[in-house]
Amino acid sequence: MESGSPRGTVERGEDGYEAARRATLWNQRTPERYPEVIVRAESEADVVAAVRLARSRGMRLAVRSGGHSWAGNHVREGGLLLDLSGLDEATVDPAGMTAAVGPACQGTRLLERLAEDELFFPVGHCVGVGVGGYLLQGGFGWNGRVHGPACMSVVALDMVTADGQVVHASEHENSDLLWAARGAGPGFFAVVTRFHLRLYERPRFVANAAYVFGGGALEDVFRWVHAIGPRLARILELNAIVHRDERGELEVVVAAPVLAASESEARAALAVLEECPLLDRAKAVMPFAPGEMEHLFAGVHAAYPDEHRYVADNMWTHASVETLLPGLRRIAETMPPAPSHMLWLNWGPGPQPAAERPAMAFSVEDDIYIAVYGVWREAKEDERYVTWVTERMREMEHLASGIQLADENLINRPARFVSDENLRRLDELRAIHDPDGMFHPWLGRPWGPGR
Repeated sequence: MESGSPRGTVERGEDGYEAARRATLWNQRTPERYPEVIVRAESEADVVAAVRLARSRGMRLAVRSGGHSWAGNHVREGGLLLDLSGLDEATVDPAGMTAAVGPACQGTRLLERLAEDELFFPVGHCVGVGVGGYLLQGGFGWNGRVHGPACMSVVALDMVTADGQVVHASEHENSDLLWAARGAGPGFFAVVTRFHLRLYERPRFVANAAYVFGGGALEDVFRWVHAIGPRLARILELNAIVHRDERGELEVVVAAPVLAASESEARAALAVLEECPLLDRAKAVMPFAPGEMEHLFAGVHAAYPDEHRYVADNMWTHASVETLLPGLRRIAETMPPAPSHMLWLNWGPGPQPAAERPAMAFSVEDDIYIAVYGVWREAKEDERYVTWVTERMREMEHLASGIQLADENLINRPARFVSDENLRRLDELRAIHDPDGMFHPWLGRPWGPGR
């Protein structure tokens, strides 16, 4: 380690380097990419020192907050990897219904803290996800159909820019940086050290419903799920999950968590599912099960267990269900063993209008969200699973309006993740705020105007 380096610095080749590199990623499929320097920041001052070190050594910079990027965007070849895992504080202002949160603060921990004051924020569905990357890429979390992508609830940010300066961004100052941070994801060109969040009243009643079908009912299940989309209350998140059961047989699980103000509101939201015309073909039916948020998190975590290798890909679409069915069948027929799975989420239509979207870089979403997740343990299986996920989504991309960055696979399958207009503006803002290209761009897309 050279003199003047920030504390928590480890250079490539030093003892502890490989452990530090692997520790920055939750996915056990650590990319074969090796930064020259890894710096673990404990404070905003450490972040400033790391950015200035990268600039002084002519290094590119990558940033890690929670490490849940499937693709490992922050693990790059060469340059400096800035690990923000020490910036995990959360300060809540109950009267103002706001919070100031460090990028490494986990959503589960934030929600527990907010519950003390009967408050809520649409944090991510998965256990252990830090708010940093989650908010930058958009943020599809609990009650996201009510509040919109979580980045909409970011009202301001504190950040360190490419020249090592600490700045505050809001609608009233440095508003272009706020615009970019809400949706740029791993292509953002500054280091956010604190998110200022708008909070909401805590839903008082949590429930779930589940309907389980064999693979033979797959087409009819998706026709039903698609048909009832416009009738679904926004407090209801209707997911259709295709996986293999413990015997290796295809199974379709329709799960419907609901976060409501009361039991009666929850029951009213779930009533539409009790009209399912396929009940006589169901393997199991659970029309109403009260619970707590920890039960919902645990259910999600079962599909995304620790100590596994992952690859994901996704698409937004408003295509008709009949045009989607051939691709869905192909995914199901080639499905590897659990916990690999496919997810369908009814996102768009509903009897209540969606929350108004502010001006922000995030700009691609649609009625239906489809994602495919390869989940396995052995490194020797990497190529098989990456190929399966990538090819299945490639076969359906003619029906897609774009992707979201949370489940991106850009290094293997480049795809549209913001509007063309917003991508041009992001390039323009990068040229202004990071003219030397110090911050890494998105994997799978080289930096430069119009590229």
